[in-house]
Amino acid sequence: MNLSLPPHICKQAMQPLAGFSAPGGLTTHHHHHQQKDKVVIVMGATGTGKSRLAIDLATQFQAEIVNCDKIQIYKGLDVVTNKVTEEECRGVPHHLLGIVDDPDADFTASDFTRHASLAIESIVGRGRLPIVAGGSNSFIQSLVEDDICFESRYAYCLIWVDVSPPVLRHFVSVRVDQMVEVGFVDEVRGLFQQNADYARGLRRAIGVPELDKFIRSEGKLEDAIGEIK
Repeated sequence: MNLSLPPHICKQAMQPLAGFSAPGGLTTHHHHHQQKDKVVIVMGATGTGKSRLAIDLATQFQAEIVNCDKIQIYKGLDVVTNKVTEEECRGVPHHLLGIVDDPDADFTASDFTRHASLAIESIVGRGRLPIVAGGSNSFIQSLVEDDICFESRYAYCLIWVDVSPPVLRHFVSVRVDQMVEVGFVDEVRGLFQQNADYARGLRRAIGVPELDKFIRSEGKLEDAIGEIK
């Protein structure tokens, strides 16, 4: 977690970035004529289709995606955390997916900001558009407000994906049923520990605490699934 932010990033933010034009002609200038690189940020509640939208955008704008889901940062529980599959990625490179091996590690907003800043710089350096996608608002806030270099270097567009509550509830219910069919319960059982802390790390994932009673043989699976929905 102690990945430091190279000082040259901040130095570059103070210099004009001459000659850069984002894919699709997305170029803006501020009042000092300093050209800024572009970043798109896709936000929204669980189940609203952020990942799908980000991938659709990426295929149109020669972009790469930086994951901003605080649970998908961890390795494992691919079904439970609904990580995009290789097929769903449609060839779009993804960053910060499954990079933390320890399920009990505390990956903070500051950790995310350091890693995401490096990923964004790398993407821009290849002449591509970074798309930050995920529902962890504290991570996004840290990136755009706490990183002293971000606003001075990047012009960013925030996209909030909004879905009406009845539609969202139905979609989430269907998705949970599909996840159960492809191994949801077995994934959680594989992570089960008798004295696990569900307030930290990967075990905070939606569905893990709810299945605890069932795995301990103290409840019914139907009740646990209903609670998740």
